[in-house]
Amino acid sequence: MVHLARRRDWIGRIRLALTLFGLPFTGCTREVRPAICCASSYPFRTSQSIRPISTSCCDLHITSVWTMPSSAASHLKSRCPQYPGSKIKRFLVPDDKVGWSQNWPQYNPVSHTDPSVEKKPVWADPDIGAFSPKFNAVDGAVDRTSFEGSYKVEKGKPLNPHGRTGVTGRGLLGRWGPNHAADPIVTRWKVDAKQAKISHSVSKRPILQFVSIKRKDCGEWAIPGGMVDPGEQVSLTLQREFSEEALNSLAVPSSERAKISERISKLFKSPGFQVYKGCVDDPRNTDNAWMETVAVNFHDESGNSVSELPLQAGDDAGQVQWVDVDSSFPLYANHSHFLELVAKEKKAHW
Repeated sequence: MVHLARRRDWIGRIRLALTLFGLPFTGCTREVRPAICCASSYPFRTSQSIRPISTSCCDLHITSVWTMPSSAASHLKSRCPQYPGSKIKRFLVPDDKVGWSQNWPQYNPVSHTDPSVEKKPVWADPDIGAFSPKFNAVDGAVDRTSFEGSYKVEKGKPLNPHGRTGVTGRGLLGRWGPNHAADPIVTRWKVDAKQAKISHSVSKRPILQFVSIKRKDCGEWAIPGGMVDPGEQVSLTLQREFSEEALNSLAVPSSERAKISERISKLFKSPGFQVYKGCVDDPRNTDNAWMETVAVNFHDESGNSVSELPLQAGDDAGQVQWVDVDSSFPLYANHSHFLELVAKEKKAHW
C-alpha cells in the first residue's frame, strides 16, 4: 500500500510538471486517459464515481443527465499553453490556483479576443462598455444563464465557473459568459452481414458505432455539434447541426432534402438519452467566456433509420464517418467522456 501511494504521488507530480511546461502526459492510470486538444496533447481525467441527477431539457424526452466533476481535473484543456488559432501563450495556472477562491496576487493573464470576433459578426457580443449585458439571465434572445448555476461577475465581466484559464477576453468565442452548444450523439450497433450484433473480442460486449466528423479547424475527430442560435430550442439545434454537418443537408437537392428531413425528424423525435449538460473543457475557453453544451444520444436500434442515409461532410467538417465507440479513439474536448457514458447506458463495449 505504501509503495502504491508513493507511485501515485510520483505520477501526480510528473503530470503537473508536464502540464505546466506544455508537454503531453501519455501514461494511463485508472483515473487518467490520454486525449488531445487543438494546441497540444493533454490528459482528460474522469471521475470513478459519476453522479446521475434528474432534469429536463426543452421538449426532449430525457432519461437522465450526468455531471462532470467540477475541479482542476476537468479544467485541463482550458489551460493548454497556447491558445488555439493564435500565437498567444497562456499565463500558466497550476492546479492549486485554478479556483477563484484561491488568493493569487501574481496572476497576470493575457488578454486576447480573436480578430474574427472583434469584427463584430452577428453571432458575437460587442465589447464590455459598448453594451450592458444581463448576466445570469435570459438577455433578450440570448441565454446568459449557466447550466452550473450562478457565476460571478467582476468589474463588469463574467468569471469562468471552473476557474482561471490564463487568458482573459473572449478568444474565439462570441459571447461573454456561457456560449451554449448542442451535441447530437447518433449511434447504432455494429452488425455483421446477417445483421447480428458484433461483440468485442476482449470485453465480449456489443460494439456501438457513432457518427463522427473531423473538424476543419484543428483536425480532431468530434461529435457533430454546434452553437445554439438566439431563441432556438436545443432540440432543434441538435437536429439542425446533425443534418448540416453529417449529412450536408444544405447542399443536397430539395427532393432528397425532404427524404432526409423525414428520417432525421423521426429519429430525433424518439426518446433521447441526455448524456451531459454543463461546462465543457474546451481549449477555446477563457476567464470570461466558456463553452457549455447539452449532449443527447439518439440511437438507431434497428439500423434502418439514419444508418441507411449517406453521410456527407458539411462546411464545418473535413470528413464524416461511422466510428466504433472505443476508449482508445481520441476525440475533441469532453467528447470521449460523453461516449463513455453512452456505452455504459447501452451496456456496450468501451
